[in-house]
Amino acid sequence: MADFEIKDVFRETRVFTSRSIVIGILMLVLMGILLTRLFYLQVIEYDRYSTLSKKNRISVVPRSPVRGLIFDRNGVPLAKNIPSYTLEVVPDQVSDMDNLLDEIGQLVKLSEYDLKLFRRDVKRHARFDTIILRSQLTDQEAARFAVNRYRFEGVELRARLERNYPMNESAAHVVGYVGRISSRDLEKIDKSLYRGLNFLGKTGIESYYEDVLRGEIGFDQIETNAHGREVRTISSTPSVPGKNIYLTIDSQLQLIAEQALGDYRGAIVAIKPDTGEILAFASTPSFDPNAFVYGISSADYSALRDSLDTPLLNRALRGRYAPGSTIKPFMGMLGLKAGISTDKKTFCPGYYTLNKGGHRFRCWKHSGHGAMDLHDAVVQSCDVYFYDLAHHLGIDEMHDSLSLFGFGSKTGIDLSGESAALMPSRQWKRGARDLPWYPGETVIAGIGQGFVLATPLQLASATATLANKGQRMKPHLLLAEEDPLTAEKKLNSPVVLSSEEWNSDDLEFVKQAMVDVTDSARGTARRIGAGSPYKIAAKTGTAQVIGIKQNERYIESEVSIRHRDHALFIAYAPAENPQIAVAVIAENGGHGGSTAGPMAKKVMDYYLLGKKPEKKKKPS
Repeated sequence: MADFEIKDVFRETRVFTSRSIVIGILMLVLMGILLTRLFYLQVIEYDRYSTLSKKNRISVVPRSPVRGLIFDRNGVPLAKNIPSYTLEVVPDQVSDMDNLLDEIGQLVKLSEYDLKLFRRDVKRHARFDTIILRSQLTDQEAARFAVNRYRFEGVELRARLERNYPMNESAAHVVGYVGRISSRDLEKIDKSLYRGLNFLGKTGIESYYEDVLRGEIGFDQIETNAHGREVRTISSTPSVPGKNIYLTIDSQLQLIAEQALGDYRGAIVAIKPDTGEILAFASTPSFDPNAFVYGISSADYSALRDSLDTPLLNRALRGRYAPGSTIKPFMGMLGLKAGISTDKKTFCPGYYTLNKGGHRFRCWKHSGHGAMDLHDAVVQSCDVYFYDLAHHLGIDEMHDSLSLFGFGSKTGIDLSGESAALMPSRQWKRGARDLPWYPGETVIAGIGQGFVLATPLQLASATATLANKGQRMKPHLLLAEEDPLTAEKKLNSPVVLSSEEWNSDDLEFVKQAMVDVTDSARGTARRIGAGSPYKIAAKTGTAQVIGIKQNERYIESEVSIRHRDHALFIAYAPAENPQIAVAVIAENGGHGGSTAGPMAKKVMDYYLLGKKPEKKKKPS
């Protein structure tokens, strides 16, 4: 007989009931969690998620500030903003970029360079950023695109203000230019300050005073439809325009200085001795900054960069030249300070030697000047006198005392990239060359040759310091800042860099020697002093570009143009009440008195007399 298992109905019912209760409790707990989460999202976090939801249809669009203008000291515009049409694309709203560009190209001319810049900027920026596709559209192009606007998602035709430099090449090295923000710029700038901006200052005043000129961005809250089209403006925070800047430059004087340089590569710097205000800051050849605003082509930039004339180099600020004989008035001050008598004479036979039969350091006058005192040595620019003076002073004394006039150090002008040039010393040569200093190097340093280098700005500043009786003012280009909303101006105050108490008799002695450079029969700049209605204190200079062997003579006509001597000139006027100091360098110009001197005279004549240079008559 088979065994049968008897079921325990009561036990199974109890297990089933227990499990049902557990499952019920678990379901209630889960329902409670779900309801709690719903309450949290719908009630507690309502405001937050409501805002996030609105962001799907509300965009915050930056409002670009109007960049501040740049004027000369008389209110002549040097950098302004002009209206211009641009085509701008938001890549994130474009499904087929290549097709879009093809279709737009049928309405508006897109050059290979435009497309190259656009594709480069798309890679560098976030996809939701607005990228410029084409700038400076004509009225016809703008109208043609506007009619077809509905066909292009993510493309806008905007009227923007474009930077423009009305004086073109004039003062380009001073004013500088703005350009598109590059990937390198993005690594340096605070991106929050440049939302919605495509440009920043790259060089010159535009770069140095970027924070002043830029302004502050504003924002618009824009409601858009499902296609990203603007429906209405919900709220708006206005942008704050950048401040206008007035420079110390006189634009007409700047033009005259540039015209005076003519076809020479060189620089002219004019400065007010008592304030340090830069009146003219010319560097030639120059370039047109307008070409850089929306990006210059590689071919055009290469032509500028690789030119033998180096038009992109700011010679006034960064050009390093042997000062030549323009250093002699300052050497004279050093000699008087060291106690050398004004009556002390040095015989010039046309050369100088440190020892009998040694190397001959030649004077520019091969037949010699004869017996020379300090006054005559400055007037006639006798090299031998200053060879001997330098030998007795020593290079370290020269370094320390000439530094009081600013040689060998930056002036601190409000432009980036200034060169300190070089005022050598024993310590400098040991550190830079790991070599000792030789006596012959001191001798040639006495006439501004050898290792001695100066910028045109340094020469102008040193001359202004001499004119200002030893008080060295900081050269500056900023005259005032102006709030465009209130027209309130904030003037820039002059800054004293140093004030050396030079003996007044010594200053008067050197000044008179410099006056006689232009006012005496033997002065090396007597041509520009003849008939001048005001007294000019000056010094000519000629700096060698190539070395001449001991037994050879320099014959200009036999030397290639780019190897000929540089012509230099420094001056201040009127001598009795200095109002302007000038430094001129004309590369390969030959003689300071005949080439650079007349250039400086044109600048001084205009500033002091309002006299414009006579225009050369064209041959009939």
